[in-house]
Amino acid sequence: MSKLGKDILILIFEELQDNSKSFFPCLMVNRLWCETAVPILWRDPWSYSGIDYGNKSYLFTIITNYFFDNIKKFITEERIQLSSVLVKSTLFDYLSFCRSINVNTINSIISIGSTLAYNQFIMQQEFYYFFIKKCPKLKYLNTKSIKHQIFYFPEAKTCLGSLCELEFDTSIDSTYFYGLSRFCQRIQKLVIINKDTKLNHGVVKLIEVQKSLKHFEWKDCFYGEYFAKDDPYEQILIVLEKKAGSLNYLRLSFQYVLNYEHTLLLEILPKFYKLKILIIDHYLRLNKEQLEQSEKLEKQPELEILNVERNRLNTVSNIIKNSGGRLKKILFKPYSTSDFETADENFNESSLNFIRIVYENCPSIEYLSILFSPTKENFTELEKLLKRCQNLKSLLILIFDTSFNDYEDHLKYGEELLKILIRSAPTNFKEIICDSEFKFSLKMMEEFLVNWKDRRALTIFTVIDPSSIIEEDFTELINKHKSNGVVKKFIYDNPIHDL
Repeated sequence: MSKLGKDILILIFEELQDNSKSFFPCLMVNRLWCETAVPILWRDPWSYSGIDYGNKSYLFTIITNYFFDNIKKFITEERIQLSSVLVKSTLFDYLSFCRSINVNTINSIISIGSTLAYNQFIMQQEFYYFFIKKCPKLKYLNTKSIKHQIFYFPEAKTCLGSLCELEFDTSIDSTYFYGLSRFCQRIQKLVIINKDTKLNHGVVKLIEVQKSLKHFEWKDCFYGEYFAKDDPYEQILIVLEKKAGSLNYLRLSFQYVLNYEHTLLLEILPKFYKLKILIIDHYLRLNKEQLEQSEKLEKQPELEILNVERNRLNTVSNIIKNSGGRLKKILFKPYSTSDFETADENFNESSLNFIRIVYENCPSIEYLSILFSPTKENFTELEKLLKRCQNLKSLLILIFDTSFNDYEDHLKYGEELLKILIRSAPTNFKEIICDSEFKFSLKMMEEFLVNWKDRRALTIFTVIDPSSIIEEDFTELINKHKSNGVVKKFIYDNPIHDL
């Protein structure tokens, strides 16, 4: 193994680079392994989970070796704690391999030398100066809490012009984003954490200048505040609309909306015709006229993953209906949807409509969430869905029932669901997740698992009623069917709230 050629080692290390426990020991095998692994490790050395960067003095030593001569007098005067071993020349030019900056991690490493804010600021400034100078092409930048205007450094245009991924929060002043907008115009992935109720015009400008934006995420992260005057989402959506020709991933998590009945998002959504993944955690409260209008939306032919939280089933159904027929995943937390169905007297019809739209428009569906009305007709339609959607692997199903039926009814729901799965579940079906409205007796579960034999091993998340089952007997049943390959995993808790 230690005699493998460099080309083979590169392929192996590329696969191992995200697993620090497997990758880091490779540095110690021999010189060839070390020389091959270091450039891969140092592409993004700041992102390994589980590492306390504020306690890694060797990284501080490597960083300070770059600029020790430059600010030697300052370091001496300020009594900054340096390693007892400062090497004038290291074995590798580490920063030249770097393609990423994570500001929080850099700050943690530099804080090893001094607890004083001023000292840390000067050393951070020096680090960014050398980084921009040494790094020919920056690919990833996380600017959370940055205080340094790196776009003013001499080599910034070359370094920042190649940036592909940028993550930041909106607490940074608008002028900072104006500065980045000068050079960073070919970002493919933008992740924005919104921490302010006021619109950051610099963020709008940064989005606007992008020429090849493919991946966009916006997540509100503030609590107890509402927008004072203007809704900042409007300007963000307007500039995003201009990127419709390139975006294939869109995730929007809006915490507050002044006017729930505004339809700007609904109006521009069909224009994102290249979307493959759409995730919206934002409630669109559509009136009857708006729902009818949404049914006329043009198709999004490439959409493969849809996750629309906190919306009525009818809204989700209309998006599915106009998705283009390539959806593989329809995901949402059913409880977040049920919150908005309580006042809907026609929920049973909405549930039927949802199931029908799925099996009529999603022949390739693999992962599906359903908010279910437990009527005979709904069970019939569910079985049709299982028969038609032969790629289905996982089903999350939640009953929404306002009739408050008794325990015996819930047992019937569970029995019917298991019978349908035995009769009609596709060959590759491997996971069922259901809530406490489906009750299962020990006898019922045993019959089901016996009949599931010779199929793909099943993962089951459900709630077992403790009054009807002796825990030891149930554990014995599950272990028996785990050993014969029928059950892969069985969790009898209430997982749906956490999904």
